[in-house]
Amino acid sequence: MKNTDTLFDDSLSLLRAMIKTPSFSREEDGTAALIEAFMRDAGIAPQRAGNNVFAFAEEYDPARPTVLLNSHHDTVSPNAGYTRDPFSPDMEDGLLYGLGSNDAGASVVSLLAAFRRLCRRPLRFNLCIALTAEEEVSGAGGIESLLPSLGDIELAVVGEPTGMNPAIAERGLMVVDCTCRGAGGHAARREGDNAIYKAIEGIDRIRRHRFDRTSPYLGDTMMTVTVINAGTQHNVVPAECRYTVDVRMTERYTHEELLETIGGLCGGEAVARSMRLRPSHIAESHPFVSYAVSRGLTPFGSPTLSDQALIAAPSVKIGPGDSARSHTADEYVKLDEIRHAIDTYTDIIGHYILK
Repeated sequence: MKNTDTLFDDSLSLLRAMIKTPSFSREEDGTAALIEAFMRDAGIAPQRAGNNVFAFAEEYDPARPTVLLNSHHDTVSPNAGYTRDPFSPDMEDGLLYGLGSNDAGASVVSLLAAFRRLCRRPLRFNLCIALTAEEEVSGAGGIESLLPSLGDIELAVVGEPTGMNPAIAERGLMVVDCTCRGAGGHAARREGDNAIYKAIEGIDRIRRHRFDRTSPYLGDTMMTVTVINAGTQHNVVPAECRYTVDVRMTERYTHEELLETIGGLCGGEAVARSMRLRPSHIAESHPFVSYAVSRGLTPFGSPTLSDQALIAAPSVKIGPGDSARSHTADEYVKLDEIRHAIDTYTDIIGHYILK
């Protein structure tokens, strides 16, 4: 088994190469090739589906469920406020700078190091690592496309910057388009039935509505009107008004329940663009979580969306770095955070899967 120093050095080299290689969502072929080659050089047998790279531990049994280790290697575009070259992996004062260093390159390389430590040991479950694409756009070509190939998932460990504390609940997302209809007419003659007024009434009901089921980790489900569109010219009473509602739900509600509620409030027709991005929750009593807590980690609820939303299995979001640094100018990760993550992942994942 590789020692921590060797795994850390390997991980740092891979992460610096990833930072040098642009990997915007749906354009991740360069980093996918880097990860695939790294795995092969490390004695792991990688498989590739699009820009998703995955591998199973050697002791694979199709009759057993799988523990999935997942993170993403795509990035957003560089923030306009960058003062550094976002593709230059500079190291200064114990920090590694560069686009994707924190979100989520550090999780990618740390999970891969833990996988290397564990993949040849006797396991209770199949162990799979999947380093996937399109997370930043919740794309259909990312983890969602890969899941049918991975079998029955017992638990997913999703690598995102959480300070290595386990996020055991995560908000889901639903975008709802509302349409209010009236009748057109001339503004000078008080003709028609103004669809804007119907929309205003619906928007006000949405603004004032409070959901009564509260999540202990995420608080209340929230909905916000974010876009409105109506009218063609100043003297025509609009026959139609459309507006959009951004819904951030907790595990206490289903998408279907919330869509029904919005339909009753909006003053017209409510249509969800998608119901893919569901909230997630795992009990604090789950063995993986309870062991993490025993090791001094603190469970919490995460307001930010990740690929957890697409994995219909128990999941925990945990990884090195700080979510507050994600998508910011001059993104960085601390070198000590990577070293600590390798050991922590190995400890808590190993405790769950080793015989």
